[in-house]
Amino acid sequence: MSTVTVVAKVTAQNDAVDAVKTELLKLVPETRKEEGCLEYRLHQDRDDPAVFVFYENWKSLEHLEQHMKSKHFQEYVTAVEDIIAGKAVHVLTEIA
Repeated sequence: MSTVTVVAKVTAQNDAVDAVKTELLKLVPETRKEEGCLEYRLHQDRDDPAVFVFYENWKSLEHLEQHMKSKHFQEYVTAVEDIIAGKAVHVLTEIA
């Protein structure tokens, strides 16, 4: 099985940047402990602080799916559902 890479972009509502950032930061240490997590990095856009991007690598799609079912991820989803302006998740397979 090949590594699964995820690039996920979360855009906070302008009045909720700090709240979204707090919730995103909570995900990092717990997710890095998960089985199958090879890399989990959170970035914030320099020009638009409301934009956050995760760069993730997982051992398999099954590990990624387990992450999305985890308690800490589900708590994050609930916490930010009304304070994000948008999100885009790209699940990628390396081809070269």
